[in-house]
Amino acid sequence: MTLAVAKTRVVVVDDSALIRSLLTSIINEADDMEVVATASDPLVARERIRATNPDVITLDVEMPRMDGIEFLRRLMRLRPTPVLMISTLTRAGSEAALTALELGAVDFIAKPDNNVNAGMQAYADEIRDKIRVAAAAKSRLPRRVAVPASTPVPALGQPRINPNALLFVGASTGGTEAIRTFLGGLPGECPPILIVQHMPEHFTLSFAARLDGLCAMHVKEAVDGEPVCRNTAYIAPGHSHMRIRRAGAGWYIGLDRGELINRHRPAVDALFDSAAERVGKDAIAVIMTGMGKDGARGMLAMRRAGAYTLAQDEATSIVYGMPKEAVAQGGVDEICPLDQLAPRVLERLRTG
Repeated sequence: MTLAVAKTRVVVVDDSALIRSLLTSIINEADDMEVVATASDPLVARERIRATNPDVITLDVEMPRMDGIEFLRRLMRLRPTPVLMISTLTRAGSEAALTALELGAVDFIAKPDNNVNAGMQAYADEIRDKIRVAAAAKSRLPRRVAVPASTPVPALGQPRINPNALLFVGASTGGTEAIRTFLGGLPGECPPILIVQHMPEHFTLSFAARLDGLCAMHVKEAVDGEPVCRNTAYIAPGHSHMRIRRAGAGWYIGLDRGELINRHRPAVDALFDSAAERVGKDAIAVIMTGMGKDGARGMLAMRRAGAYTLAQDEATSIVYGMPKEAVAQGGVDEICPLDQLAPRVLERLRTG
């Protein structure tokens, strides 16, 4: 006799009856999850969450009586639960989604637009995948970066630092906070840092601006063709793959809107492959929390080219997918807790 597998129990919170109906239909069509309640606003949601004790909550950002961010803040303080935010693909929506991730939401997904029917299957698959990740992810209380911007980080100092060093970073689910912690542990005077974080194109500009206000180095969204400079971190824009290019004695950013790689654009593998091909032993790579395998192949190529490679450990990863795959493929020199990645990179820069 085959035992029935318990389904992931979901509560959908959204003020739009159409969105509640759409999400309910998408979720209930999957064999491994079900909607156990819906709510049109946070005050109704509060009672239904108490009654149903869900595994995952989908939460709209903009709602009457109490906005989704304030409800999330209270939920994470009183009843931490994996939350998937539903956000509009606007500047305001991106700011709200990033705030939600800081407060402890596992991930976010764009609210469907008028053209969703054209890509309904892909949209439904994305929602279900993210609910599965949220159900498996660790609930986390609100927390700030491990090294606040107001805390001085020691300069690289002596011994001599490789003047040709470049840092390459890849992350996905849970990565916004992981990247913030990592960059917060580095000094303002540092080698160039190129970062791919899986994120929609309207969100990466807001993400870079937030980091720029929190970190000692300058952080910006990358622009095609711009020179790569020290003391600067470059975030790949959500619409393009980012690669490192050579121009005479210097480096510059290459962006392109090519085919998806590992279902992503930008893809970590695109960045890491270019580093393996062009930078070699002068590169240091870091792969962080995230669903899937993006970056694993590229990290192996970087290691084979002489780069030093680090992966975030399972205990501190919201989703131990990308780092796990990189380790499994043999692309990782060292595995570290999140709060030790920056110190180990600094040590490598001083001694490697």
